[in-house]
Amino acid sequence: MNNKDYFSTRRSIRRYDASRNVDRQMLMDLLGRAVHAPNTGNMQTYSVILTTDPEVIASLAPAHYNQPAISGAKAVATFCLDFNRFNRWCALGGAQPGLDNLQGFTWGVIDTSIVAQQFCTLAEMEGLGTCYLGTTTYNAGMIAETLGLPREVVPVITVTLGYPAEDPSVQPRLPLEAVVHVDRYKDPSDDDIRRFYADEEALEENRRFVAENGKENLAQVFAEVRYPRESNERFSRVYREFLKNQGIEL
Repeated sequence: MNNKDYFSTRRSIRRYDASRNVDRQMLMDLLGRAVHAPNTGNMQTYSVILTTDPEVIASLAPAHYNQPAISGAKAVATFCLDFNRFNRWCALGGAQPGLDNLQGFTWGVIDTSIVAQQFCTLAEMEGLGTCYLGTTTYNAGMIAETLGLPREVVPVITVTLGYPAEDPSVQPRLPLEAVVHVDRYKDPSDDDIRRFYADEEALEENRRFVAENGKENLAQVFAEVRYPRESNERFSRVYREFLKNQGIEL
């Protein structure tokens, strides 16, 4: 597969071959290449906890609601914003760091995300399947306790890995005109919005999802079932309190 085909056909893999382990040294080599990703000021305010021990993976699973992508994973990479290392380096040099705020947090999250995606691309090109777990910020405190994260280290992204045991279809994406604006932002019309989402709304699995949840359309499923305001606000409060305890004020 050439690079062009890879990027247009990649899929998240949630079920892994139980008979095939993933070589830890290969993962370390991939991480060694991934950390050359761009980052703010070359500070590299991130760390990666690479887990291949089945017992530790099992201990992480409850924080991710025991979904198959982690319960059957052969390796788990937890990408963390890490101010601990940078701040201690500054202290040793008699410098006063100033990253424990919204600007620093934003830099750290962006840089952590970039290196995580670079790692995923490298891993998938080596034949591994990967899946991002969106539950990491929901239960950051549980993950931090399990992995022994010190103050000023925050889990941001979890990636599960293994050799694929499934061949899912490629998930649809919005048309390019929905996400790319030339020179200036073009605010879409209502008709544009309807057209952008028409193919996704027409998928049989999404139509079934709408019916199963007793909703009128897919937008209602997303806004009122999958990502409702009350849930988002609850997790925001929990996450903000965790960040405060880790020394980051937002």
